[in-house]
Amino acid sequence: MGLTVVGLGLLDITLWFGFLYWIWPMLGFEALSLVEITVTMLCFGMGASSQALFARVGGGIFTKAADVGADLVGKVEQNIPEDDPRNPATIADNVGDNVGDVAGMGADLYESYCGSILATAALGVAAYSTTSLLPAGDTNTNSAQLHALFLPMAIAGVGIFLSILGIYLVRTKEDATQKNLLAALARGINLSCLLIAVAAVFLAWWLMPKTPGTLMFGGLPGVGFSIIVGLLAGWLIGKWTEYSTSDEFKPTKQLADQAVTGPATIIIGGVADGMMSVWVPVITVCVATISAFGFASGWNFADVSYFALGLYGVGIAAVGMLSTLGITLATDAYGPIADNAGGNAEMAGLEPVVRERTDALDSLGNTTAATGKGFAIGSAALTALALLAAYVEEVRVGFERWGEDIAVQLPADGFYKASNGFVIEKDGDHVHTYLAMPDDVRKPAIRDAWKAVGFDVAPGKLPDDMFAHDHGSEETGEHGDVTFQATRDQLVAVESATLPDFTRYYDASLMNPKVLVGLFLGAMSTFVFCAMTMKAVGRAAKGMVEEVRRQFRENAGIMDGTVMPDYARPVAISTKAAQREMILPSLLGLTMPVAVGLLLGVSGVLGLLAGTLTSGFCVAIFMANAGGSWDNAKKFIEAGAHGGKGTDAHKAAVVGDTVGDPFKDTSGPSLNILIKLMSMVSVVAAGLVVRYSLVAMGIF
Repeated sequence: MGLTVVGLGLLDITLWFGFLYWIWPMLGFEALSLVEITVTMLCFGMGASSQALFARVGGGIFTKAADVGADLVGKVEQNIPEDDPRNPATIADNVGDNVGDVAGMGADLYESYCGSILATAALGVAAYSTTSLLPAGDTNTNSAQLHALFLPMAIAGVGIFLSILGIYLVRTKEDATQKNLLAALARGINLSCLLIAVAAVFLAWWLMPKTPGTLMFGGLPGVGFSIIVGLLAGWLIGKWTEYSTSDEFKPTKQLADQAVTGPATIIIGGVADGMMSVWVPVITVCVATISAFGFASGWNFADVSYFALGLYGVGIAAVGMLSTLGITLATDAYGPIADNAGGNAEMAGLEPVVRERTDALDSLGNTTAATGKGFAIGSAALTALALLAAYVEEVRVGFERWGEDIAVQLPADGFYKASNGFVIEKDGDHVHTYLAMPDDVRKPAIRDAWKAVGFDVAPGKLPDDMFAHDHGSEETGEHGDVTFQATRDQLVAVESATLPDFTRYYDASLMNPKVLVGLFLGAMSTFVFCAMTMKAVGRAAKGMVEEVRRQFRENAGIMDGTVMPDYARPVAISTKAAQREMILPSLLGLTMPVAVGLLLGVSGVLGLLAGTLTSGFCVAIFMANAGGSWDNAKKFIEAGAHGGKGTDAHKAAVVGDTVGDPFKDTSGPSLNILIKLMSMVSVVAAGLVVRYSLVAMGIF
């Protein structure tokens, strides 16, 4: 499972790049620049994100509807064991484990894996688009861009082989406890992480340009240490998730104690534990972001020329975090496999010891599943930050294409105003595009003349004497600077504008109401999405409960084993519910960035993405860990604590587990996909927003 996902992900990306870089020109089309190739490849990420959301939400609804129906009626009302063949929903429950926990998680992490590589490649190409970061005397930007593009792919490729090595080290004994099992898995993961850390430093030294000011220890690029930061952050999030959800540790044992006093207290305790578990992953991601940026940029936080390279470091930290995905996803997938094995053992009437062993593995699988979700959510945070920067790069491309399209219609050479701050210079067959900063055009010396030129019908011709143009050098091909004649303020050329230039142009600060509204809409989207998915599970589970009750009520022979239940009907209920209910949550993720962009412009989209990222990350961690804790608290009681199965404490724990099912397997893990899907949609639709938003048209 794990190796299939990473193998297909890396294969798809390399084939896609090879087609655009080599095959596309061979077919007679104009060769694409590396910037155009990497931005185009992000569309692949949007497709992966969309499919992952469908799989995760649909699979989560399927599996949890069946799980809730099987548990509430079978275990609580009829007091029969889990996966008992008399339960009509037991087949749907086992099928759901594959649909939601294997296929859904695989699609989720495939999207995370591809998204981090694609975003980082785009940032690397953007960082080395000029010679400012190259060593003195080196002017080959194309080679530097290629090396920065290939580094995340190389890290991912080496990670596959080292994950295979780690898998072979996972060994355990017959009488192993859950702590022994966790230690066996940790041995394989830890070795893979350690070897990838060494490989990361070597690959960075081999591939990355030796940017002055970023070299460490006598010539090692800081980017290599950014990768190690990502690995370490993923490992810490995994360990914390293990502590928060495993019944080997204090939090889950204390949660199981609260089942003694009934369902209400265990639900309150689980919600509180889930909320409390958020702080370590958040601080880890914050420290990792700053550290990865600092290592990559040589800690030159104040120098804007290193800004793009710092963001590249954040992106490649996400690649580092997911470089061990081959083994971490493998440990995640065997949880539902063990769960289904236990179901088969119960239905086949095998000896109780078989079920005890599969339950132990299933309990371990709950912890490793929560750890896998932690990796996915943590990498989503770092990847989304990288995609924010990639979004700005796509905004640049949008401006350039806008200028090229309009220049064809311009009647004469000169400067033209295409929007409130976008200036196009036509110079014969050449077109140059500039950003006029809002503060500059509001100065009294040029304010009235600037406002007098409209752009409602067509770009307005600006007076020639408004600008002073330094024509640069014909030998070097430099176009030269353009400034306002009256104030000497410089127009910023779009092709060389930095990310801070774009944020200043769009006033991407909290004092801008468009950004603030976007933040609120992003936070709102997180909670509306969770509400949609949880209500979907509730509606589907209601239908499942009614069907299971109906079968028990109308056919008394089911309980005494003389009549086989109708297993097909519950499977059909889950299937139809999953297909129907996943539409609205998916549409929210696909349409919100476009709608906000057209209404509020680029600054509104930046606010939306920041709001979705911050709120979505915290809520996703909370829901995944709370659900995992409830599940393992139930398993802890089933293993003999507080009287074991059939007691009031066990029934209370089953209720808690039932509440946690949509938390950990539907809404929580789907949020990290929502975060990246919104970012991917924003990147793809950036050109539309730049040109046709109400802000660009001067309406709002």
